[in-house]
Order: sequence, then C-alpha cells, then structure tokens
Amino acid sequence: MVVAKRFGVLQSSGALRRHVDVQKRRRTGAVQSALALLLIAISAHAQDQSTYYRTETYELPKGVNFEASGIAVLPDGKLAVGLRKGEVWIAQNPSDTTRPDFKLFASGLHEILGLASHDGALYATQRSEVTKLRDTDADGKADEYLSASTGWGVSGAYHEYAYGPVFDKEGNLYTSLNSSMGKAWKGAGDEEKHPLWRGWVVRMTKDGKLEPWCAGFRSPCGIGQNAEGDIFITDQQGNWMPTTPLMHARKGAYFSHAESIPDAMRPESPVKIAAKQPDGITVAEAMKTVQGYTPPAVWLPYVKMGQSGTGITCDLSSGRFGPFEKQLFLGEFVLSGVNRVFLEKVGGEYQGACFPFIDGLQCAALALNFLHDGSLVVGQSNRGWNSKGNRPFGLQRIVWTQKTPLEVQKMELTQSGFRFTFTLPVDPASLTTPTGQSYTYPFHSKYGGDELDTQPLTITAAKLSPDGLVLDVTCTTLRTGYVHEFQLPQLKSKDGTPLWHRMAFYTVNKLKAE
Repeated sequence: MVVAKRFGVLQSSGALRRHVDVQKRRRTGAVQSALALLLIAISAHAQDQSTYYRTETYELPKGVNFEASGIAVLPDGKLAVGLRKGEVWIAQNPSDTTRPDFKLFASGLHEILGLASHDGALYATQRSEVTKLRDTDADGKADEYLSASTGWGVSGAYHEYAYGPVFDKEGNLYTSLNSSMGKAWKGAGDEEKHPLWRGWVVRMTKDGKLEPWCAGFRSPCGIGQNAEGDIFITDQQGNWMPTTPLMHARKGAYFSHAESIPDAMRPESPVKIAAKQPDGITVAEAMKTVQGYTPPAVWLPYVKMGQSGTGITCDLSSGRFGPFEKQLFLGEFVLSGVNRVFLEKVGGEYQGACFPFIDGLQCAALALNFLHDGSLVVGQSNRGWNSKGNRPFGLQRIVWTQKTPLEVQKMELTQSGFRFTFTLPVDPASLTTPTGQSYTYPFHSKYGGDELDTQPLTITAAKLSPDGLVLDVTCTTLRTGYVHEFQLPQLKSKDGTPLWHRMAFYTVNKLKAE
C-alpha cells in the first residue's frame, strides 16, 4: 500500500517503517534535549509574532494544486511561481494577497524545483535541464522553451532532483543536483556505472559549457546568494549529513557526502579528495584529517532550528523588512517556518550564527524570495514529508509591521568570546549571565547524527555597552568544529519590550587571530 510521497515519488509502507525505525534509534537523546529547549523558545515566543511580522495567505487559482516550488520576481515587480507539477504562473498584483490575479504562463515542464528571472527571461529548473522561457509575442504566455543547461546524469532513481538556478555576476548559471537514491535503469557508457555529477553543483558557462563546480551534497534543496553574490546551499539531514547545514559553494569544495566521490576521480573534476574517506569520526576530527573536506559555514541544530532546510534568499530590501538587511533567510520544511542566518568572514572563510525567525506557516516552506515592496513570499508544499502545517500546498507573504522587535541583530566571534548586537537598547537591569553549551556532530555514513562531545560553555563575563546595544560575552571554552549554543537571559529593552527569541547558535570553524 502506498502511504507517503517525496516530491511526487511513491514509497511503500515497508520503506516508510524502515525510515521511521532508523529515525527512532538515533534521535532519542537529542530530541529530548531539543524539546526542552523548544519549551524555552515557546515561552520566549509567547508574544504574538504578528506584532512584528504578519503573515498573509494568497488567494490561489481555483482547482490548481499550487505546490509552489520556485519563486522569481520579475523586473516589473510581478511574481512568477513555479509549481512542482510543471507549470509557471505569474501574479500581476503580488502585493495584494486577496486579488493577486494569477495567470498561467508556461506548462508541460517536469518537476520544477526552482525558478529565476535573468536578462529578460524566466529560467525553470526541471529534473533533466534548466529551461529558458520567453514570451516573444507579448501575449502573456511563454512561446519559447529553450534548453539553457543540461548534461548531468538522470537514471530514473527517485531522488535525482535538480534545484536552482542562480546566476553569478558574469551570467554563468549554477544548478544543485541531488544524489541518486532508489532503483535506477542502466545507462550507457559511464552512466551505466554512475549517473554523472549527482551530489554536485554544476556550472553552465555563458558559452554553453557544463562544468563540475563543487561536490559532497546529499539533497541540496536550497541554492541562493548573499549580498556579495556568493552562492550558498542548504542540504537535508541523512547519510553523511547529521543535521541541516548551510554551505558556501565555491569551485573545488567538498562537503562530505560520499556518493559524489566517483565523479571527483574524473580528470575534469576540480575537487581533489581521496577515493575513500573515514567513516565514524567527528566533524571536528574530519576538519583536521579528511583530505579536501570543507565544513558548513553554519550548522542548524536538529529540531531546535528545524529538521529540513530548504530555500535561501537574502534581504536586500534596504530596511523595508526590518533590521536584518543583507542577512539570509532559510526555509524550513518539517516545522513550517523560516529561519535567519548572520554570516561573517573569519580567516577568509564564512561562518556565523543562526536564529529562529517565523513559524506557524500553513505548510512546509520550499521557496523564498523578496518582492519589490520588501515583503517575503514563501512557496509551500508538504508533499513527501508531513509538516507541522497541515495544508497540502500554498503561498504566503510575510510583511514587517514597522514595529521593531528586541532581537539579536547579529552575533560575531571575538578573540575572547562573542559579541551580540541587539536591534533595540537593552535595559541593564534585565541582564544576567547567559548560559550555553558547545557540541560537534558525527562524520559518518549513518542516517543523521546526534550532538557529540557536549560541554557547557565557561562564561566569565557579560558586559553591556553604555548604549545598551552591544553585549560582549567572554567565553574561555571556544572550540573549532563545534556549534556554540546560547540561551540568552530574559532580556527587556529600555521600553519594556521582551526579547523575541532567546536561542542563538554560532558555528566556529576558525578562531579570531590575535
């Protein structure tokens, strides 16, 4: 009997039971710890988030399974939405959720999992190619469908999704490719042994050459860029992925998933790694001993920060979305929400902190993008996994109410600990010493992974600046390759506003130089 689907792929009840058994065996301790922290978060979140950000639900075309899996904003401000089942719709009035006026633009595509607007055209990522869509006669419908990027292996295995695209400043096109999972058919030549470039990010150059770019991904569902144009990827927990990571994708980087190793041995591969990697060590150890391993810029701890990261977008709204300009916002599938990430460069590499942001969406968040008015649109579908929100699909818009929450605006590493900068001045009378812990994760082929080598943070000082905006925390137990988790006090601003979210998680890959 069929009981579950993952983006349109059927799974048997036996397969589902095996998956659940694996999950139960590995999560007991970690989930208990995470649930305790969630109770803290819920308490801190008691003030309605709609005070700061309201969520509006779009009226959608009648009779359409609107599984919104790709979102692009057109130069004229209209909103293009790609649906998993292969259609592209355009909202003429996207700032009006009650009357967005959706019109069908394109159809007949295969499993769209990403959409981009570039140089006067829309680009939709299908399973086997990125397709360029244009309306050459200006009648509101695409009449030109051209292949813009292709050449990766497709064997029929159910997990061979493709995501994207994103374009760099030179106009090169990047696509992230899922590892193969499930039954496949035999191909010809090299494809008989291994579908090409699965678990990779590939680049299609402006002159039409497909290039392997970086490797080691399991299910790189989110692909996006920061304000500087650097490309980032979110992946899904599973084999070699203990929890959701956010990774800086650059040429030659390798992020741990072993299925991409065979293609790394090809002469055209920019990734230089060993043909076999250790199995059963920690991430902290892998950073020191595994040839070519590149750790994530940020780990999102399991359950505490969600269970499955998805789409990525950067706030370039010039303050129209609140006090988080140039930060990244990440979709969360299972817990139906959006998380926030602050990044900084330490020793020339990105690392940083993640924070909870918005929860309670109608179903799983898949794709994110900002409208010209500064609001955030979230495309949704719970197909494949259950999500906290129980609607099957949808589209929602998150709008800043112009009221600023008391929140950690950014969290930076210092030579002696961490610096928290707040969005509002903190009342010194509400300050007590924060508490926290640090932990690493397993580097192994098993599904997921618990927090390992957990130790409490030794915090010797917490000093608030005279203006109340900066808290410097001295921490004598900094460790590279570890997440440093903080539970902040029940702070209040000088006007009595309570701290919105008390949890913060910083991934330390490198320490500040003296």
